[in-house]
Amino acid sequence: MDEPVISIENVSFSYDGAAVLEDVDLEIAARDFACFVGPNGGGKTTLLKLILGLLTPTSGRVQVFGGPPEPARRRIGYMPQYAQVDPAFPVSVMDVVLMGRMGRAETVGPFRRSEREAAGKALTEVGLYDLRRRPFGALSGGQRQRTLIARALATDPEILLMDEPTASLDAVMEAELYELLRRFNERLTVVTVSHDLGFVSRFVKTVVCVKRCVVVHPTSEVTGQTIMEMYGGDVCMVRHDLRSARHGEPPQATEGAQ
Repeated sequence: MDEPVISIENVSFSYDGAAVLEDVDLEIAARDFACFVGPNGGGKTTLLKLILGLLTPTSGRVQVFGGPPEPARRRIGYMPQYAQVDPAFPVSVMDVVLMGRMGRAETVGPFRRSEREAAGKALTEVGLYDLRRRPFGALSGGQRQRTLIARALATDPEILLMDEPTASLDAVMEAELYELLRRFNERLTVVTVSHDLGFVSRFVKTVVCVKRCVVVHPTSEVTGQTIMEMYGGDVCMVRHDLRSARHGEPPQATEGAQ
């Protein structure tokens, strides 16, 4: 059996003595499409930062590609929850994506042709190459998210880690973005964070429920009871008419917490 690309063994983590994660065991295989779900403060973002080596476990061990997380960062494309790009700053879409090549450029100074070609390829993959010269601040919310995903892709990663990539997007754009990620999953391991378990379970392969502890479910095992136990509330059926309006398909219902 192949080694998992991400392995977390008996990991606990605390902020100033307050436990955030306890006794976490988790393995993510190559080409998995996993989603961390759970309530606010449950530890989802902390788990991502442990995988990146930005935080050190209080106890236990985190391995990425069979070793410590820090050396593996060059093989990971990361999209944080709050992107450090001011929409008012006069920077183009291409400039933002080229930020993903910083630290990978062979020389100090202006980006070389190879770096610009890598950024252009990433923009093509997210469908924004024609907008490469447009100011980042002039983009729609969905276009900004795609630009930031392109920035992560520009690193030529083997793992794509994204923290709330669909934040502030409407249901149609959210579905389109997850379809895009599903396509990337054909060659990459994809790990995302989301609050909407019922919605993302239609797209991902593995659901990782994070609420201080971690429970892993294949997508097929996600039920209303799973959601109720995770969020501690009643479960209702939410109607998503996102595909019918654009593609002429019947609306789909998903389970969500209320």
